[in-house]
Formats: sequence, structure tokens, C-alpha cells
Amino acid sequence: MVAFMVVAAIGFVGCGGGPRHAPGEGPEFSVDFEAYGIQVRNEEALAGRWADFLILLPEFPDVDFTQFSRVTIVANYFDVDGEQLTHQDDMVMVTLVYDPAGDIRGPEMGPGPNTPLKQFNVGGGSGSVHRERGSILRLTRQPMAVLLQNASPAVRYIELVELTFHNR
Repeated sequence: MVAFMVVAAIGFVGCGGGPRHAPGEGPEFSVDFEAYGIQVRNEEALAGRWADFLILLPEFPDVDFTQFSRVTIVANYFDVDGEQLTHQDDMVMVTLVYDPAGDIRGPEMGPGPNTPLKQFNVGGGSGSVHRERGSILRLTRQPMAVLLQNASPAVRYIELVELTFHNR
């Protein structure tokens, strides 16, 4: 009877292939913007609400992006005078993009075929993408761009601070 219970417990909990990691211990990949010469802040002030700044990413041939299940994206935002604004909801939105020549905005809400991640409230209390655990993500290939949009006309400059892919 005990043997049956152990087998049932293993079947229920699972013993599938691949390494298992405790939260925060899985593989991760953080983009080193400086090393790749990636411009992370718009040079010209954004005009109006929903203006955007597209950041192109290089190819990372040695990274299997399909292994990652979460992403952390941190951004700072600034007013027209270059003064940093307080992080809060309804300020900045971020979208990951597979093909920058395709639909870079995706559906109004949530991910789309070319936009595997769309998150509102970057830095705000309701957002999750900037937090330690990041946002849930399911990639089929490497994203080639990050689209940052201002949800508030007060935001005129956006600076991408961190882009880290995790398997947590």
C-alpha cells in the first residue's frame, strides 16, 4: 500500500524531464545594453499620449529564448525638462516584439502573434513586469525589439534600465 502511495504521489507531483529550479535559481539572461551599444533612451521628446520609442535588439545566437518563462523590464521615465517622474500606474507601457517590421503594437490588450508580451503600468503598483519575479512569458523565438509607450502625456522620455529573461 505504501509503495502504491509513493508511485501515486510521484505521478501526481511529476518527475518530468529537464532540470527543476527553486524560485529565483533558474537560468537567466540579462541584456547588457552598453556592451552591445544599444540606445536605451529616446533622444527627442515624445509628443502626446501613446507616443513610442522602439529599441532594436541584436541577435543572441547562443541564447535559447524559448527556455525562459518570465521577463523583468525596468524603465525610468522623465518629463519635458528631463526630471525623473515618480513611478506609478498609467505612465508607461512595454511590448516585446518578435519582428520590428511587423505589427509592433499588437492587440489592444495582451499579447499577439508578433508581440509575446504587452504590459501596462511599468513601475507602477499594478504592474508586474518590473518586479523581482517579472511577468509570465511564453516565447517561441527571440524578441528583436522592445517598444516603450507613454500612457501619460507628462512622460516625454523613457529609459530602459533592465531587460532580464528568467526561468522561475
